[in-house]
Amino acid sequence: MSEELEQILSQLTQPDNAVIQQATAQLKQAFKDPAIIPALCAVMTGSQNPQIRQSAAVMLRMRVKKHWKKISPDHRESLKAVVLQAFTQESEHTVRHSLSQLSAVMVKHETPDRWPALLQLLNQSTKSNNPQDRQVGLLLLSKVVESNPEPFKPHYHQLLQLFGTVLQDLNNPTALYYCILTLTAMTAYTGSEEMNQMRSLIPSLIVALKHLIKADQDQASEAMEVFDELMESEVSIIVPHIADIVHFCLEVGADTTLSDSLRVKALSCIAFLIRLKSKTVLKQKLLNPILQTIFPVLSAAPPPGEEDPEDEEDDSGDGTDNENPKHCAAQIIDTMALHMPPEKLFQQLMPLTQACLASENPYERKGGLMCLAVLAEGCADHIRTKMLSSVLQTVCQSLSDSNQVVRSAGLFALGQFSEYLQPEVSKYCGEIMPLLLGYMSCLNQAKVGHVTKAFYALENFMENLAGAEIAPYLPTLMDTMLSALNNAENLKIKELAVSAIGAIANAAKELLVPYFPPVIESLKGFLTATTEEMRSLQTQALDTLSVLARTIGNDVFSPLAAECVQLGLNLTDTIDDPDLRRCTYSLYSAVSTVSPDCLTPHLTAITTVMLLALKSTEGVMAHLEEDKTFVLLDDDDDDDDEKDGDAILEDEPEMTDIHDVAGFTVENAYIDEKEDACDSLGEIAFNTGAAFQPFLESSFQQVYEMKDFPHEDVRRAAFGAMGQFCRAQHKVWKENPTEANHQALQKLLDVVLPCFLETVRTERERQVVMGVLEAMNSILKSCQGEAFKSPARLEEISHTIRDVLKKKTVCQDGGGDEADDEDQQAEYDAMLQEFAGEGIPLLASAVPADTFAPFLNDLLPLIMSKAKSSCTVADRSFSMGTLGEILQALVSVSGGRGVAGRLSNRLLPVLVAGVRDGDAEVRNNSVFGLGSLAQAAGPIVVSDYPMMLSLFSNLLVKESDSRVIDNLCAALCRMIMSNVEAVPLEQVFPALVERLPLKEDMEENKTVYSCLAMLYTHSPALVVSQMKPIVAASSQVLGTKDLDAETQNTLAMLMREFTQRHSAEFQGAVTSLPAEQQAKLSAAIAAS
Repeated sequence: MSEELEQILSQLTQPDNAVIQQATAQLKQAFKDPAIIPALCAVMTGSQNPQIRQSAAVMLRMRVKKHWKKISPDHRESLKAVVLQAFTQESEHTVRHSLSQLSAVMVKHETPDRWPALLQLLNQSTKSNNPQDRQVGLLLLSKVVESNPEPFKPHYHQLLQLFGTVLQDLNNPTALYYCILTLTAMTAYTGSEEMNQMRSLIPSLIVALKHLIKADQDQASEAMEVFDELMESEVSIIVPHIADIVHFCLEVGADTTLSDSLRVKALSCIAFLIRLKSKTVLKQKLLNPILQTIFPVLSAAPPPGEEDPEDEEDDSGDGTDNENPKHCAAQIIDTMALHMPPEKLFQQLMPLTQACLASENPYERKGGLMCLAVLAEGCADHIRTKMLSSVLQTVCQSLSDSNQVVRSAGLFALGQFSEYLQPEVSKYCGEIMPLLLGYMSCLNQAKVGHVTKAFYALENFMENLAGAEIAPYLPTLMDTMLSALNNAENLKIKELAVSAIGAIANAAKELLVPYFPPVIESLKGFLTATTEEMRSLQTQALDTLSVLARTIGNDVFSPLAAECVQLGLNLTDTIDDPDLRRCTYSLYSAVSTVSPDCLTPHLTAITTVMLLALKSTEGVMAHLEEDKTFVLLDDDDDDDDEKDGDAILEDEPEMTDIHDVAGFTVENAYIDEKEDACDSLGEIAFNTGAAFQPFLESSFQQVYEMKDFPHEDVRRAAFGAMGQFCRAQHKVWKENPTEANHQALQKLLDVVLPCFLETVRTERERQVVMGVLEAMNSILKSCQGEAFKSPARLEEISHTIRDVLKKKTVCQDGGGDEADDEDQQAEYDAMLQEFAGEGIPLLASAVPADTFAPFLNDLLPLIMSKAKSSCTVADRSFSMGTLGEILQALVSVSGGRGVAGRLSNRLLPVLVAGVRDGDAEVRNNSVFGLGSLAQAAGPIVVSDYPMMLSLFSNLLVKESDSRVIDNLCAALCRMIMSNVEAVPLEQVFPALVERLPLKEDMEENKTVYSCLAMLYTHSPALVVSQMKPIVAASSQVLGTKDLDAETQNTLAMLMREFTQRHSAEFQGAVTSLPAEQQAKLSAAIAAS
């Protein structure tokens, strides 16, 4: 049989399709004969043609992989012997490679210990005196260990000893390469017993890599993954050698004679190290050497006659394939900003940045601007509070630079600032909007790449403006955008204009109503297009339609809601595109906020598409390390007569066998689709309520499975949706309180909350943990006491919050032995703690105060420690705000007054110090806290009233921040309502009324006007004496959005009392008002 088999295999290598098809059919036939195994063995060892020997080895591997159990024991034994014999006599590298892969598959079935001859061969060859034998032995070793790292565990000690020797063999780069690949494969499985041995290899590993770089940069690049693997699975091995690794990677990253891919590998390695061990990097004084090395990379000019990828005119602006050293240098700074305390980073970084910005060389100016741009996300608070006007000035000036490369970087920086430095950056609207509009009007429309960058800056800046801020620019903006939609030849320009309209809508909201008809007309035209080149314009049009649904107002959008849903369904029926589908999901969830009833008839269709998107593995590609040529042979040789249980069981591991897989890549579009599907399912479930009930369980199960998805954005979205499902079920039970609905809610909470707490402790990505804490807070806020039916739940949640505040979780690099510099941490680490802290007042308001008191006692010191003057503004503000919210929560729970009273001595001095703080937000939160303390603790703090009142009256005189003044008014009202006898009203009340109406903190209107109503019943003469300012203030707020319905009613009733009982004074007060306000006032009184 072996001759004819060799004949068939040689036909498969012919360039003639017909011959190949015929040979394939013959081969399928041959595979049905049990003698195929010995025949393939004979060809593999006996053929003269290396290509045929390799084919035989690959086919044997496939046979063994799927049908090992069907191979008779004597065939198995002879196969084991033949493979090793073939391996030792083989001279061709490609065939050896395939033989080592075949051995790897056999080891998987046999385990190393049942194949002593293999271990013996490995032992002999890797220790041979002949360098060629050592190479070949290490090739075999790397393949068998890579695919079965675990079964080799008993041999790790011995292998690591071997590597110690091999890594010294610097003149044999191929041996070094296979040795390092094997080490990489073992890393994830090493236990504590191998740690010291591994640690001692690091110095020789670095030397070996230096030699490998000289010999073969591609192999060196692959071998450098050993560092990623060490960091991923056992970072403690490299901690003692961090300085050496960083210096080695810097040397490679800075060497312009090396390939980009190798430099990218080295620089990415530094970014990864900073993510995991920023404290160690700072402690070992590595920040300065890293910055000194990467700045020249960041500001290097491209080779003569070339441009940086992002400056090329055809750059699509989506950042794909931008993996170059310059990009990585920016990423390192980005990572530092996200993971290091800003004070420490800026001290060393700013002199370098400023030198770049002042340089004559345009690429250095560009580098300085890129640096500012990537700092914005991680160091937002630092930039907003300490240096905003100066960096904004720098960036705005760059827009008039003579070099387009610099202007582009300036636009990018402005876009980043607009996204991350809110709300302060919007205050510069008067300077920035005219500058951007002027810049846009001078652009050459043919340079689409640069136009895209200008739109990016404009859009990010507009998106966050308030309606009143964007209003003066609306006519110009909409004129520009609508004419681009109607006239632009270039589809990309139309797409940019459609996107910009979405950003304008976010800011302008109902001010956009006059422009709505022409906008919708244009969008409809794009949405019904069918051609391929219109696809990305179509996707953008859907996105903007969703924004309009959320912003333009229900009355305007509702008539279109049903049509929008139908449109989305038609699109997904006819076009298979993940981006387009993703945008239809967002459209459905936007429609669910406007008119959920429109979705109800289509929920089956909508949830089916979204759940399929979550189940789908499309776009997830496993990289199998094998040539796909022969896969066709193995797809249907399981004839039906063989479908015994054995075969079925044996085929299962095919799916889950991750070790054959060299890695996964997931296409971004499919990740985004999964993320948006989770977000939309959650929102739709909540907004459609009872109508969603039939789909809740299947949706929940599918979303729950996403919690371990490899990509963090999908995990985060899945947790968010689980929170929404709990809130949806709670809403359904509240509307229809049956036992079944209640049980369904408890069943959900019993799965979701423990899952959340486990994730907070063990998840490595900070962003995911923030998402989980946010979702948990939303559940606690909605479900309140229902979330604590399980007896241990309160303790579990409190302890998890405590762990985050103490930095004990995995994503906080917890459990490390590094002494923590308490007062300085990265802003995102502080933000994570804020999300946890927000849970404390929610717990306080959900259970009786005495039940929560022991846990509160545990948590309070952790919050109060952030109030110290040495802490950052953000920390102090968070500390005061959280104390205020906790006290506010105690106002309305049973036993709250007693607990607040017992806390008052501890909290009073902290809050009083906060009222004297230099930062307005800290003062604001402290004033709120003191007012809440008076309200929550009641009579017990009356003795402190004189001190509090004198503090407040001093502040009222000199305070310039309107939000703080609003909160002072509210705090005084809380003191009055809590203990009216203890306040000298003759002095306090006129001062209070003089500050009305409130300017910024409209939520406090409720407090202020409830107090007025109470005082009117308590001392009417006092209130009537201030009739004029009270009526003037009321005329400005009645009938506006600044009051909720209940407060509108309270205030209108008070005005009616005035008209009936004190008509002369009231009339006098009214006549001094402008006519428009007089009319509003009488309308409101009439309506009450």
